[in-house]
Amino acid sequence: METTPHKLPQDAAIINVGLSLFAEAVREQGAAVTHVDWRVPSGNSPVLLRALTDSYAMKSLEYDKANVEATRRIDKGVPMLIGVAAARDALPTLPDRTLLHAGPPIEYEFVCDPVRRSMRAATIAEGWAQDVDTADRLLTEGSVTLAAANDHATVVPMASAIGPTTPVWMAENAESGTVGFAPVNQGPGDVPWFGRESPAAIERLIFLREVAQPRISQILKESGPIDIMSLASQGVQMGDDVHMRTQATTNLLVRDLLTSIVRLGNDEGSVAFADYLSKNHLFFLTIAMAAAKSLMLAAEQVSGSTMVTTMARNGTTFGVKVGDSPRWYICPAPPVADALYYAGFSSEDAALDMGDSAVLELIGLGGAAAAGSPAVAAFLGGSMSDAARATEDMRRICVQESSRFKLPTTGFRGTPLGVDVRKVVETGISPKVTTGILHHSSGAGQIGAGVATAPLEGFEQALVDLVTRGEGVE
Repeated sequence: METTPHKLPQDAAIINVGLSLFAEAVREQGAAVTHVDWRVPSGNSPVLLRALTDSYAMKSLEYDKANVEATRRIDKGVPMLIGVAAARDALPTLPDRTLLHAGPPIEYEFVCDPVRRSMRAATIAEGWAQDVDTADRLLTEGSVTLAAANDHATVVPMASAIGPTTPVWMAENAESGTVGFAPVNQGPGDVPWFGRESPAAIERLIFLREVAQPRISQILKESGPIDIMSLASQGVQMGDDVHMRTQATTNLLVRDLLTSIVRLGNDEGSVAFADYLSKNHLFFLTIAMAAAKSLMLAAEQVSGSTMVTTMARNGTTFGVKVGDSPRWYICPAPPVADALYYAGFSSEDAALDMGDSAVLELIGLGGAAAAGSPAVAAFLGGSMSDAARATEDMRRICVQESSRFKLPTTGFRGTPLGVDVRKVVETGISPKVTTGILHHSSGAGQIGAGVATAPLEGFEQALVDLVTRGEGVE
């Protein structure tokens, strides 16, 4: 028996959710339809769906209240650059004969090649070994130990490994009483933070300790404390994302300190320092990282938030921390998928993503500020609209907008601020991280740059543990 298809009423207002097939069938009947491209959150995982439901139901008001305070601390904190000192003097928790590295804790056996090279260079610069082979033996047998920098209020870029004599910036956030630390940037070229262990790379570490540090100390004594975020906000309006590109912000800092730099004189060491400074367009990078760490330490003081307070990678693993918890949630490090390579190199040569500099994305810089940086846009498809999409995606997983990082290209809207682990899992959108790329095995150093996407797995682990009060990974 044949049936006659039902016709839709002429005045029907139709919204289709899910499969576009049904919307197409309505349009074929001449009716207007609004299609909503909706998918079940969390890849339809029952465990994740339950965790999401619980996180938005059982304690949602408590989480939201804590998130407002955590993001207020990130947004309103005023980290000041108060000085530079050897790590052993600045970090009371730093054990003897220990190197701090990026990312989650890791044993030397599993450390990737460029970070191993940097660790060996640092071991020699500290005077614990005379050559690379001896340094490797000390690290292998555990005579020189390793620790995650983030667990010592410190953040380090790329493949950096810092020892007790490494000069570190000190960024003090007076409101919260927190201080963040990061090493003085090594500069471009043949340097350990790019995975090099040559005599020149080792000499750069010694130069920073013996030549740069005392001169920076003298400059900062004359200048007094420096408002780091004020400089960063100006840099954002001049095209910096203050991660991959810090050229404008570095220039602003050097301008402010120029009189004190000139007062150093024209002795050999001061001329060498001036040469290093003039060639180091990423000089401000680690200053910003220290400031960002001080802000995230302030956010960690807020109990019960769902804010991502640590996001770091070491070329082997990627890890996050959430709220005030010290637990690491760890998964494999991602590749840098959106990348441009130097001539002669390709993705086959690339190490996995590494560095603690992703802390900048958590305060509204880096990938969060991509929409305002033509330099970043080049790695995201080549157009400013591609960069704008990256920033808009970040808005979907953040709690609010920054009141200080304003993007001229978006009508001076603030950058997205405060990554909420619930929103990451719900939307399947994870932060974009602007970064450099190192060779995975040859010691060639930096071979490109690009934008990595943080893996969802770490965020998913964190959310499940948050709502079930699991053990996590200490």
